[in-house]
Amino acid sequence: MNDKTEELREIFTDVTDGEETVTESQENSRGSLERDDRSDEERLESVVQQMRERYAFETPLTDDELIAVARGFYDGEDDAAIAADLDVDEETVFEARMSLHLVDEDDADEVDLAAIRDREEDDAALADEYDVSEPQIRRYRRVAAAEDESRAANDRYRDEFDSILADAELSERMTTDVREDGLEDATEGMETDVEF
Repeated sequence: MNDKTEELREIFTDVTDGEETVTESQENSRGSLERDDRSDEERLESVVQQMRERYAFETPLTDDELIAVARGFYDGEDDAAIAADLDVDEETVFEARMSLHLVDEDDADEVDLAAIRDREEDDAALADEYDVSEPQIRRYRRVAAAEDESRAANDRYRDEFDSILADAELSERMTTDVREDGLEDATEGMETDVEF
């Protein structure tokens, strides 16, 4: 060994309290994103319970029924279909969706929500101005209030629903696509004219 190597060895030995080798324990990593070990159902229950506590919204629906509303929403079902599944009226489902911040782009397609958001006029005046019914104006105001509530929470709950329900659907779709692509690749070039 040359002098420099010996000098480095002595420094190393001093720093490591006389140990000849230093081994750092390693941990198997699943990637840079943390994985929640709870089931999707447990995570959904947690989100619904947090929202109930924070916003104290009133609904005749149970937590399980609210989860069914969220699942139906992410499955592309309209309020009527979800209501039929739960044996409740559409208005109950609509209110539940708004309470859960699950606003659809079709919820206010006839009126610019920003234009009515802070308007002081009563429902009748706005309904006349926008040439819609008063119940529609009340609905649009409810949608605007749900959006405001969601923004005030930095869309935290909507993002959580997205990560549980939208990601699960995407993951399932990707798995199916990979399986189909793998099968296609595996059978490519095979003779299909087989006699038994």
